[in-house]
Amino acid sequence: MISVLAPIDAFCSLDIPLAHRLPIAIIGAGGIVADAHLPAYQQAGLEIVGVADVDRKRAGDVADRFGIPTVYSSVESLLEDDRVAVVDIAVPYQAQPDVFRRVATAGKHILAQKPLAASAREAADLADIAEAHHIRAAVNQQLRFDEGIAGAYAMVEQGWIGEVSAMSITVNITTPWHLWEWALHAKRLEVLMHSIHYHDVIRWFLGEPVSVHCVAGKTKGQSPVGETRTVTSYRYPEDVVAVVHANHVNVGGDNSAVFRIDGSHGSIRGTLGLLYDYPDGRPDTLEVNSLVVATDGWLPYPVTRRWIPDAFAGTMGSLLREIATGEPARSTIRDNVKTMQIVESLYTSIEEQREVRI
Repeated sequence: MISVLAPIDAFCSLDIPLAHRLPIAIIGAGGIVADAHLPAYQQAGLEIVGVADVDRKRAGDVADRFGIPTVYSSVESLLEDDRVAVVDIAVPYQAQPDVFRRVATAGKHILAQKPLAASAREAADLADIAEAHHIRAAVNQQLRFDEGIAGAYAMVEQGWIGEVSAMSITVNITTPWHLWEWALHAKRLEVLMHSIHYHDVIRWFLGEPVSVHCVAGKTKGQSPVGETRTVTSYRYPEDVVAVVHANHVNVGGDNSAVFRIDGSHGSIRGTLGLLYDYPDGRPDTLEVNSLVVATDGWLPYPVTRRWIPDAFAGTMGSLLREIATGEPARSTIRDNVKTMQIVESLYTSIEEQREVRI
């Protein structure tokens, strides 16, 4: 059975060939950079030449912690550094479009954060700008590189469960929104800031839906302004369906985050370990029950890595591979425009209380 699992392991690999590695600079030195981006890049052996942040002391603290040689005084000074080939933009989405345009104009390749922008139209404008300046740009939808999700995708691609008929992601957790003060005031919250990962993954597995429907709710007395509970359904041709249910106000204390994919010849199920005790997390679980590879019941796949920080090496590594070989990254900016279009359709569905055709 070990040999049967080999192609799954190969697809999940986060190794970045030496020939693909380029000097990277980071704009932004917040918690996610210190807890995810930089630990992942350090493990992958990537060279970080400098960091910039509006709070220069914070940038200096991060540089000291990770041995980064340069703290830039401004974005302009970062862009003037000829060593920098790739810029990891790690700022809130409201600020990202302006920074993105400046970096693209300077001819640097870009890894942008999710959400790419506040709207699908602005996201499409950024994709146009990247193409106009002949740079490679990807979006940090790193759940596509989480080992459990990536392993499940590889199993589907290998045909282990036949034709996929349904997919579901169900999350019941308590999210510490106070860790991101700017998020507390966002009118659009749960879908745009969290479940965008799940909607991106649904698209990755199943493609573009015929229509979507979403309902959203809040809890009396909650701190965030925006929605904290959503239920989304997807409709595809030939009766294929998908569901995303996300609840961020689980007062029961029994956090859970599960996914399932059903097909004509088997099923895949797993957990998103990060969400059971965020931000510490744990490895995912992943199991497959297949008639194709004769698993004789539920066969566990040995997941050893975590969504945070490990998957963050995947998005950067995929962009570096595109720069080196021309093979499109797993989450190109142009592909991510379609994820943003789904997000916008979900908010239309919430606000107009109707199914929205794509």
